[in-house]
Amino acid sequence: MASLLRRKTIVEQPPERALARTLSWPHLVALGVGAIVGTGILTLIGVGADRAGPAVILSFVIAGAICACAALAYAEMATMIPASGSAYTYSYAVLGEVIAWVIGWSLILEYSLVVSTVAVGWSGYAAPLLTPFGFPAELTKGPALGGLMNVPAVFIIAVVAGLLMAGTRESATLNAVLVVIKMIALAVFVAIALPHFNGANLDPFMPFGFAKHVTDSGAERGVMAAAAIIFFAFYGFDAISTAAEETRNPGRDLAIGIVGSMMACIAIYMLVAVAAVGALSFTRFADSPEPLALILREIGRPGFATFLAVSAVVALPTVLLGFLFGQSRIFFVMARDGLLPEALAKVSRRGSPVRITLLTAVLVAIIAGVMPLDAIAALANAGTLAAFVAVCVCMLVMRRRAPDAPRTFRTPLAPLVGTIGVLGCIYLFFSLPHRTQEYFLLWNVAGLVLYFLYGRRRANAGVA
Repeated sequence: MASLLRRKTIVEQPPERALARTLSWPHLVALGVGAIVGTGILTLIGVGADRAGPAVILSFVIAGAICACAALAYAEMATMIPASGSAYTYSYAVLGEVIAWVIGWSLILEYSLVVSTVAVGWSGYAAPLLTPFGFPAELTKGPALGGLMNVPAVFIIAVVAGLLMAGTRESATLNAVLVVIKMIALAVFVAIALPHFNGANLDPFMPFGFAKHVTDSGAERGVMAAAAIIFFAFYGFDAISTAAEETRNPGRDLAIGIVGSMMACIAIYMLVAVAAVGALSFTRFADSPEPLALILREIGRPGFATFLAVSAVVALPTVLLGFLFGQSRIFFVMARDGLLPEALAKVSRRGSPVRITLLTAVLVAIIAGVMPLDAIAALANAGTLAAFVAVCVCMLVMRRRAPDAPRTFRTPLAPLVGTIGVLGCIYLFFSLPHRTQEYFLLWNVAGLVLYFLYGRRRANAGVA
């Protein structure tokens, strides 16, 4: 039993197993903003409005507040344990191996499905630009939506994976440029839509109530049902913590990257959400694959709608890059620890984990090619919520276990922030669709079987 809770000792890695330190805080802020601002606001605002109506604004506030608590906990843990692996590594060092496995396995679910979700969202904006040129519509959506395969989603995953395999710094620099394009597109949307704000579109403000409930038709409604889905729109800052080993000054830069990107994105989302639900009745853009572009067309600005769609096609890959980066690093560290095949923990001469990046890209491309958007996003949220709970618990445990340990960043009001983070994430988890909760449970049962059959006997993390 004791071996299940053995804790990881953070050690310096030999050159052939170490990642190159090439990133500074501007790269991290851009990585965070690039990962956070994307499919959630560009596509899932329609899914959220379908569940909550105009009160989707409140759903954004709730999800953002919970994520802000988790972000503060991440910032403290990332500066205390500046090693790659994010919540998996923190759990291994603080809570023990079997808990770390569950969190790492949940992170694999999160990142894989996030990349797939974003790829499908990107395809939703790219498809209307491709079909007029004769691209077959059945190749722009998976079988669940009446198509054959979502070829644009598979294509964009391949492109981003190629960038990451070319080198971390090169891909981070391109990411920063694309983030600027994305911010300009959202600023244009707010500038065009906000003057069309009509208070009547917010009445009734909360047509489906606050708590999650299931209607007679089987649909899930309520502010919290929406918050549990659009929670997806806020995370991404955790991808920054996976870059700890590739950061030049992790003690300073990780905190700036995590907290700075999260605060910027909360402000951006509030503006966009208010402009969207105020400009057009939510019933007219709910569940649209491109809600913001649809809103601009409905208010008589088709040219700006096309500009937004083109900008999304150009800039959404920044989200793919952030999460595919994070996923490959989680896989990489778990392989380096022996919990997954160690042959995957190899880096190229440029310090990039090429093998694991390629494997990750193949996995997520298969998912994106066949699964619909809302199902992927809901299941991705379950993995994220588990990771956020673990990081908040790690922070609280370390405050008791090592209160005087050096902390470059200290979470303000840590007991309150950590408790809100834990309870808020648990509440959001139980607000997810019941089938999502069941799938998440099955995923982790399968993961524990793999751990006991393979990982437990091969772990070589330098445990204490």
